Amino acid sequence: MSILEQQYEALFTPWKIGNVEIKNRIVMCPMGGTSLFGWFELTGCHFDKEAAKLFLERANNNVGLIIPGIAPLRDTFWGKWLWQNPKMFEDLAVFMDEIHKTGAKLFIQLTAGMGRSWAITDSIVPLHKNAITRKLIKPVLDTSHELASPSPQPSRWAHDIECPEITVAQIHEIIEAFAKTAKLCKDAGVDGVEVHAVHEGYLLDQFAIEFFNKRTDEYGGNFENRYRFAAEIVKAIKEACGNDYPVSLRYSVESKMKGFCYGAMPGEDYTEVGRNMQESERAAKYLQDAGYDMLNADNGTYDSWYWSHPPMYMPENCNLTDVAHIKQFVDIPVVCAGRMNPEIGAKAIADGKIDAIGVARQFLTDPEWVTKLLENRTQDIKPCICCHSGCFNFSSCKGHANTQDLSDTMGLARCALNPETMQSRKYHLEPAKKLKTIAIIGGGIGGMEAALVCAKRGHKVTLYERSSTLGGVFIAAAAPSFKEKDRELIAWYIRELQKYPITIKLNTEIKSVASLSADEVIVATGATARKINVTGAETAIEAIDYLLGSCEVGENVAVIGGGLTGCEIAYDLYLKGKHPTIIEMQDDLITTKGICLANTSYLRDFFKTNKVPVFLETSLSQIKSGSVELIDKTGNQFTLPADSVIMSVGYTPAPIAAKGKHIHVIGDAAKVGNLRTVIWGAWDVCMKL
Repeated sequence: MSILEQQYEALFTPWKIGNVEIKNRIVMCPMGGTSLFGWFELTGCHFDKEAAKLFLERANNNVGLIIPGIAPLRDTFWGKWLWQNPKMFEDLAVFMDEIHKTGAKLFIQLTAGMGRSWAITDSIVPLHKNAITRKLIKPVLDTSHELASPSPQPSRWAHDIECPEITVAQIHEIIEAFAKTAKLCKDAGVDGVEVHAVHEGYLLDQFAIEFFNKRTDEYGGNFENRYRFAAEIVKAIKEACGNDYPVSLRYSVESKMKGFCYGAMPGEDYTEVGRNMQESERAAKYLQDAGYDMLNADNGTYDSWYWSHPPMYMPENCNLTDVAHIKQFVDIPVVCAGRMNPEIGAKAIADGKIDAIGVARQFLTDPEWVTKLLENRTQDIKPCICCHSGCFNFSSCKGHANTQDLSDTMGLARCALNPETMQSRKYHLEPAKKLKTIAIIGGGIGGMEAALVCAKRGHKVTLYERSSTLGGVFIAAAAPSFKEKDRELIAWYIRELQKYPITIKLNTEIKSVASLSADEVIVATGATARKINVTGAETAIEAIDYLLGSCEVGENVAVIGGGLTGCEIAYDLYLKGKHPTIIEMQDDLITTKGICLANTSYLRDFFKTNKVPVFLETSLSQIKSGSVELIDKTGNQFTLPADSVIMSVGYTPAPIAAKGKHIHVIGDAAKVGNLRTVIWGAWDVCMKL
């Protein structure tokens, strides 16, 4: 065994959850949208063949334990209970036979509900607010059930909506549904179930946390009452399925909350208003004694969402210290999730600090990553960059609930970097019917992705890049210290291109497509930075120039533009010891759809916690030597000191040729977007060539 393999050896040892043996210590964690019973299905829940295909491919690639995404016990639409759909469980039984042939095990995750954390969309908000429309749509979508919480309180997503208090009768109905559904899962050959969740601020967690639970009955008040709901669920499941049937619990060690919609930063000294470590030590033991056989653990709530769904700004293994601590208070296995690094995770397992690592989004990006780890091919693993653009793009800003389009919200668990994930009917590779010569202009992510897709289909590909290296504008995007996964992605692309007969011509600028001898031309020349027509604009530093390190900046830096790039630049400046100030014309930072609230709330909370000045609804009127002139929403003009000014006000497509019969424009050259639009757009074109 090589030195590299020895680093991961502990990951590939067997362990047990109750009496069920798992072949290795890698757990594919649940992700919204990967439920085997469908996700947010208008036609009601059914056995989801696309999710089944996803899991079977991962099972064939050496994952130990699979836990699909949450399955609401009651259909979101039409209100039918899962246990009332026997056909679905018959299909599940056939699927479990296929899973078991691979040596993998699978638990089904069942949820009591989301309560105030239900990601109500902007389109649903007005329907819920109006009593008449709420009554009319109730047979189809009962928002009062979906939003039902321990006590009346504002929705996490729409603060002007009050979530109703769940009744004791509803609680008992949910407990009964857990037992009935778990029994059907067991009869279908499912290896265990996971209860969702005293975790992430979902319904059971809201009951457990005194900050949210103001009840005065047997489900509120003291410690035992607040954890009663979760305890009664596992007891009901054990009564229905037997004491030897494994039941896992999704569990947040600490809430990492400073207040309503305000989370704690890593390493921050703060006062916990949710579940603190002292209570967690007691709760973990209490829940184990109630009957739970495993804790699938991390940290956080929807108010500190970046702990549960860590963006690239959070450190790797961000929950490991807390999860390892809580393992000391229980005798059951403990899994740790949250940007887990396999090498660090393996060492923690070997040292007895945890029992397994939980990994989620990496499975969406590269279904074969565990196999590649086993075969000592770590450089072949396509890295997840923690962008959430495809897998969990619930976005929100001031005055809005979940701003994502409903159609997009219904399609979670896709991947910005891998279009085939949960979309295999739409995106798939087939050999080209007619082989062609294809010229691709631009060696950014879009151009490289197009080259790979075309080459895999059998076309003869030449990729032209005017600079001396591949990566395009993504080189600048990947420059900050917290973008290490972005840099790994560029390196992965460059290595991957070498595996195919693709001709790469660097330092070659194409000024006219007429000069190319090709059957098809793909234009992937990106975009150019927008300009602001104000006095002194010529002295400002463009965002890309700053990110590439080609310009020095002073101590006090005005960042013009509070979109994602501007906020990341301000964050980078702060980490470097500078003093950034953000100027944004909108009424909130990062108002663009499709950027996950876990990502945006981290940046907003970071700036708030560290007192980074943010001027909203404010425009730039002039740049002077050592200062900027600004105008607020009332028309008041004022001056701020600024040694340097960085412009981050968006981009304009810059194609070198227009779309034509044999000319295809992709990526930012077609429409400025993000990595998801760039990569998926490349597939949209290249699949048809």
